[in-house]
Amino acid sequence: MNKTLPKVGIVGISLARGGAERSIAILSQLLHNFGYDVHLIILTNKIEYEFSGQLYNLGVEKDKSNKAISRFKRFKSLRSYLKKEAFDVVIDQRPKNNYLRELFYAKYLYKGIARIYVVQNSKAEKYFASPVPKMLSIYKSNFANVGVSQYIYEHLLLGQGIKNATYIPNTYLENYKSNTSALPAEISRLDDFILFYGRIDNEHKDLIFLLNAYENSDLHKHKIPLVIMGDGQDKEKIITYAKQLSCYSSLIFLGFNKHPFTVVKKARAVAITSKFEGFPLVMIETLSVGTPVVSLDFISGPSEVIQNKKNGLLIKNRSVKDFALALNEICFNEDLYQCCKKNASSSVEEYSENAVAKKWHSLLQDFLN
Repeated sequence: MNKTLPKVGIVGISLARGGAERSIAILSQLLHNFGYDVHLIILTNKIEYEFSGQLYNLGVEKDKSNKAISRFKRFKSLRSYLKKEAFDVVIDQRPKNNYLRELFYAKYLYKGIARIYVVQNSKAEKYFASPVPKMLSIYKSNFANVGVSQYIYEHLLLGQGIKNATYIPNTYLENYKSNTSALPAEISRLDDFILFYGRIDNEHKDLIFLLNAYENSDLHKHKIPLVIMGDGQDKEKIITYAKQLSCYSSLIFLGFNKHPFTVVKKARAVAITSKFEGFPLVMIETLSVGTPVVSLDFISGPSEVIQNKKNGLLIKNRSVKDFALALNEICFNEDLYQCCKKNASSSVEEYSENAVAKKWHSLLQDFLN
């Protein structure tokens, strides 16, 4: 490791399932490849994504016991680990929805260590717990605060008077794009399909909306399936709902896939119907492999990346009818589809691994200076 670079600890909930968790794993690889001494600290024993650096997994002890005395011992162990490793900077990616807990982290666990907080979600209550003025004082005392979208940077950070803020988007890894894992048997036989992939959490991802839009489209009448790939707390609920629809026979449900890109590359388009996001990794990953995106224009992320009818379709209104028409358009308007496909990869070059790594390196160099 380069001894002239600050030693970095990245703190997150886990390394499994969600886009925010995947971004933590990706950041560890970006910084490690730049020569940083990187340590990953996770609070829950869930690991699915590839990462770089040393791992300190507090979740192992949590699995044994989560009683109050056990939590106290884990926090004490974490403080000892942070002191022993003598980190220069901690990059904290956890949600921050409890002020007293965050005060404890800032004043005790991270005492003497420079802090960078990363805001991954556009819902303010997930990162700015009440009382908000006191929570803001913690952010203002950090070395820096990173918003992963322009919306988060402008509205949640600068808009609340946090001047020590910067914008660094999430990124995709080039080696993910070249993954050659075999296609699932259900996919290899398909000519065209629309894909959703990610965590199956209806409150967040609004898969009921997607199913209703697909039901109201012409796709299933033309034998173009909707593939839903992923796992999550609402999977059985979504399947039960889908069984009531006339399009059910055209739906394909697949499990979580750690390497989804062979499926993403084969898809006609990827559909995104979330109610809110921070900066969806699915969106830029999909475009990076040349697959168009059909997305609702929710807060935040899609309007910053999707150029309507150039690299995908951006639907302004949360309307089942409008989204169904967009699915029809991407599948049956061949000229439009080819235009979006042609422009997809080049449209996300600014979010490439190299571009985003340089932004993080620049921020950490500012710390040294």
